Amino acid sequence: MKRQRGAALLAAMLTVTLVATFAAAALWQQWRSTEVEAAERTRVQSAWILTGALDWARLLLREDGRPSGPVVDHLGEPWAVPLKDARLSSFLAADSNTTAETGPEVLEAFLSGQIIDMHSLLNINRLVDDQLKVSPKDLKNFQRLFELLGLPPSQLDTLVENLRFAIDTSTENRSGSAAPLLPQKVGELVWLGLPVGTVAALQPYVSVLPRLGKQTSVNLNTASPEVIYASVEGLSMADAQRLVALRERTPFKSVAEALQAIGFSGDMGELPVGVASNYFEVRARLRLDQLVVEERSLLLREGTTVTTLQRERGIADPTALAQAASAKR
Repeated sequence: MKRQRGAALLAAMLTVTLVATFAAAALWQQWRSTEVEAAERTRVQSAWILTGALDWARLLLREDGRPSGPVVDHLGEPWAVPLKDARLSSFLAADSNTTAETGPEVLEAFLSGQIIDMHSLLNINRLVDDQLKVSPKDLKNFQRLFELLGLPPSQLDTLVENLRFAIDTSTENRSGSAAPLLPQKVGELVWLGLPVGTVAALQPYVSVLPRLGKQTSVNLNTASPEVIYASVEGLSMADAQRLVALRERTPFKSVAEALQAIGFSGDMGELPVGVASNYFEVRARLRLDQLVVEERSLLLREGTTVTTLQRERGIADPTALAQAASAKR
């Protein structure tokens, strides 16, 4: 009888263990399915919100491109006003036809972003043309920028040579060689042999536009003093800063008007500058609870037609977010 009772107790314990194991496995499967569904829902919602933000940016640029006299782009236009962190529910509440859901189970969404004029930067692709010839004038512009930033001239030589190598797509020149890939954004300039520190120093002043737009000019109404100084040979840094101060009161309608306002007496014939822009970058950031999604889009505006050339999306780097938050404090 004692042996029978011990066996029955052991069987009962095994049964309880099996039931508990199956229940835990079922509970884990249910939890996993819930998490996957929530993640997929968040991904889809993020994609739709960021797509809406991009469409809104394209609408702003399209309306700004409608012909109403000379084409002039400046920082006083609606597209140039950045969007600070805005709660999306506040936009829904402003619409009388929409009822915004509230509650602890509803994630608060915050959207921010800005439109950047890519003509306010020096285009790396202007250095080399399709015949793999280096542009002497653009090379001088980058030499002035490197000198202003205190960067070694040898690094510019490395950049130009590797850029020529990357553009050369002929089979006989690339077969069996370690030719670098052609960069699509500034962060990828390390592919051309530039150190990370140099790329970080150049980041606020240069761009990498598609080869189709290699002849883009610098917009005097949106460029920084450093970029204007580098773009106009014979212009001092003080004159570039004075030009930026003058345009804040009244945007310039032509290059001649801008340079005459500061008393520039050099040759204006072939300067790579202008007062209108075609390429713009849209940067958007969406915050859903603890998730932060960032998107970057490159747009080309031709008249009232706005085309999306590049679009990339990714999760924001937690380390960068922490550093930005500590910097604000």
